[in-house]
Amino acid sequence: MNNSNPNSASIAVAVDAPSALEAMVDLRHPLKAKAMAWADENMVSDDLAERDASCTFWSDGWDRAVDADVLKLRVSPEYGGLGLDVVSALLWFEALGYSGNDAGLNFALACQVWTMQPIIERFGDDDQKARYLPGLVSGDLKGAFTITETESGSDTFSMGTTYAPGDDETYVLNGTKAYVTMAPEADVFIVFATKDPALGSWGVTTFLVDADTPGLVVGENRPKMGLRTTPFADLTFDNCVVPASNRVGPEGAGASIFSSAMEAERAFVLAAQIGSMERQLDDAVAFARERQQFGKPIGDFQAVSHRIANMKLRHENSRLLLYKAAALDQAGQPSMETAALAKIQASEASIDSSVDAILTHGARGYVTEYGVEQDLRNVAGGVVYGGTSDIQRNVVAHQLGLG
Repeated sequence: MNNSNPNSASIAVAVDAPSALEAMVDLRHPLKAKAMAWADENMVSDDLAERDASCTFWSDGWDRAVDADVLKLRVSPEYGGLGLDVVSALLWFEALGYSGNDAGLNFALACQVWTMQPIIERFGDDDQKARYLPGLVSGDLKGAFTITETESGSDTFSMGTTYAPGDDETYVLNGTKAYVTMAPEADVFIVFATKDPALGSWGVTTFLVDADTPGLVVGENRPKMGLRTTPFADLTFDNCVVPASNRVGPEGAGASIFSSAMEAERAFVLAAQIGSMERQLDDAVAFARERQQFGKPIGDFQAVSHRIANMKLRHENSRLLLYKAAALDQAGQPSMETAALAKIQASEASIDSSVDAILTHGARGYVTEYGVEQDLRNVAGGVVYGGTSDIQRNVVAHQLGLG
């Protein structure tokens, strides 16, 4: 790996903001091409197989991304960011997914850029933004978003984690959050808690909780099927005292903050996964041209060529919906339906294409040493996190006036 010029990636963002249409029609947009070249040099981990097996986070890769300003993409320059448009940032993450081989790190970065930072910048007060955003864009702080609980799951607002007024302008949190991405590495958490579970969505409030707050216990890293290099743990709040100055928005606004923050981001967080679909497709095409069976390349057999054609179709459909969501978001238009469609398409298509990649590579695709099977494990969670495919279909149906 070569990291002789870690800031070279910043050159790639010093261009005019591309339109969503430009991104749709140009698979090798200049910004994406520059980011891919940087990622190819800097974001390929030689020890990925070992870290995947041990569920170890790639700290050096995180530092390289920090040096290249990846965490600065979307945040306003007022807080140390680059203030780039949505499309530019999506092209960046596509490039990371194509050329960087650690999907777990890509997901960790995506959670910062598309979930953690936007909530603070959009809904935090001036003091909260000044306290947290500079550290989050510089990489000095890592954040984690916590809403899921073991019992609530898709029934998001039926949570059991509660808050109550404490003494001297404080709140006291009690309960448990589950399956928190980046929890073992995080310095600050966005936490959703309810005043009373009986109030449903009306009782939910949002808090910023520092990792060293007394009463907050971060559990052990939990091994999982894929994205194994992204740390994953539960949180326990045991009379955890949080200053009132760390409440985000007014009391009872938590459900609104969550829904607004997730409107388009549920799709944007999959941009790197769409990039990996493109790389997966290119690998399958190259292998089908080279691999000989019965005296000719296996790509000459219709069963194989049609399978790969389906991979191409899925990838193109996923990109089109992603950038349609981006176009709507940049225009200030409602994007919830399109983002939900993009989430369904990209997450489910990634699984189907990963299976087709394994079938194309045969035994080579099944063993771990070539990394083909790893794609399937990494994308499987896409139909769960950020709202399951069933929930996304509910969103679409509701937007159509059904249900």
